[in-house]
Formats: sequence, C-alpha cells, structure tokens
Amino acid sequence: MSVAWVAGGVRARLLAAERCLGTDAAGRLAASASLQDALVMLGRSPYRRELGLELGLAEAQRAVAAKTLLDLRLLAGWLPGDALGLLRALAAWYELANLEDRIAYLAGAPLRQPFELGSLALAWPRAAGAQTLEELRQALAASAWGDPAGETPAGLGVGLRLAWARRAADEAPEVRALAAGACALLVARELFVVGFPVETLAPAAVPLLGQRWAEAVTFARFVEALPGDAGWALAGIEGPEELWRAEARWWDRCEEHGQALLRAGLGSRSVVIGAVTLLACDAHRVVTALEAAVRRGLRGVQEVLDAAV
Repeated sequence: MSVAWVAGGVRARLLAAERCLGTDAAGRLAASASLQDALVMLGRSPYRRELGLELGLAEAQRAVAAKTLLDLRLLAGWLPGDALGLLRALAAWYELANLEDRIAYLAGAPLRQPFELGSLALAWPRAAGAQTLEELRQALAASAWGDPAGETPAGLGVGLRLAWARRAADEAPEVRALAAGACALLVARELFVVGFPVETLAPAAVPLLGQRWAEAVTFARFVEALPGDAGWALAGIEGPEELWRAEARWWDRCEEHGQALLRAGLGSRSVVIGAVTLLACDAHRVVTALEAAVRRGLRGVQEVLDAAV
C-alpha cells in the first residue's frame, strides 16, 4: 500500500460523494418543464462548471460528459504513475468519442471540438491528425487499442467499442463481468437490430463472448451461446426489442458493483475503480434525465427514465 494509492483512494471517495447528482435529484431534473429549467437546476449542482443556459440538448449532454472527464483527470493527478494504464482503460470512452468524431469527419461530417484528454490520452494525439481511415487504423494499431479491423466507419466504430471492453477487462479484472455484459449487449444490438453482418465480427475480436455465439442465427440462440459472465446481461430478454431493458439493467449492476468496490480499503485500487464506475453511472443518469426533460410525453421516454433513475 503506497501513500499515493491511499491519497488516490481518499480523493476517489470524495469525488464519488461530492461530484455526483444522485438518483433523487436526477428524477427532479427529468421533471423539469423545459431544458432551460433543467439547466438552471444543474447550474446549482456539481455539473455547473461546464454548463451554460444557452446550450441545446446535445451540447448540454456533452458538457455533462466533459465535467466527468475533468474529475477523472483530477483523480489521475492523485494516483501513482503505475495507475495511469488502469485509469486510461476505464476512461477510454472519451478517447473513443474523439476517435468516432474523427471517423465521422473523415466520412464528411463537420469537425467537432474534441474532449481534452490530458494524461488520459493514448492514441489520440496521433489519431487527431489522421487524414484517411487507413491512417487512423495505423495510429490505433500502434497503440493499446489495436487495429479495429473495420473497413467502414460503422465497422471501425464497432471494433473500437469491442476493443475498449477488452482493455477494461484486461486492466481491471474487477469489472470483467461488466465488460463482458457490455460486449453481449453491443453485439446483440449490432446483429439483431442494426443488421451488422456476423461475418465481419470474428470471435477472435470478441474474446469475452467465447466462440459459440458466432454460429447463432436467432436472438434466443445467441443468448444461449454466451458464457455466464456475459450472458447475465441478456438473461430474461425475449427479443432484440427489449434490449433497452437489458441496457438499463446493465447500468444498475454497474452502480451496485461500483458501490461495493468503493467500500474496499483505501489503499486498494478497487476504490478507484468503484469511484470511476459511479461517476460514469451518474453522468449517464443526468444525460438521460436531460433527454427526458426535453422529450417528456414521447412514447417510451418515461420507461427509459424510470429504468435509469
């Protein structure tokens, strides 16, 4: 147990306690009469630093994410150097978002302001200058992301998300079941909702799901083919139209697991992993609540909100 890990554990617990909005407040946020009212409420919350009343929904949701990234960068400064790989893997969603924005730009979308990653950056400094998808793949292949192997923007995006799950499981075995469950949800959605060709998803690219799933031709058989540490995420789900319920349950389990990890000894890396998990869960809940405040009355919105908060 090093002094730096103890200090990092103390900081991690403080972040989880002081920088989260919480379930009750998120419910009140979602009940706001308008996005403007919701932003006023958030202006009195731990998310106030990144927010402005002039923001639209997408901008406000991105600001929520940016606030959580700032918390993670602060946490990185309290941890010893050997913890950086762990934190980079857990926080890789932000680099993933930058990479997906770059992929979209190379496909013709407008250039988007990237998240400021600081020490949490891995492949982004080089990938940010890529002028073709092939250059981007080369930058990724030379990093811990590995070659995402996709030939299209959509294929690259799927490959990156699967690579993130692998990295998280490798760096933090404490969240392996969460990473495997996320893989199961992603692959199920791509195969049975989006219609992604199964031939483009080699089992070797999805080691957390084993081998048998690639031969499944129906959703039910896909679920049956999953190993236990991934299959839990889809247990009881009868078809792809219910995947949103499975995703809500995945977030519930994230929060439960994060709380359990946070109770470990202060010198334990589990405290840090737990705090990062809880910060992500809270940001997801706030983003969902903002969506509900804007789209209240639309079919399905309230069900999704109820599942999130």
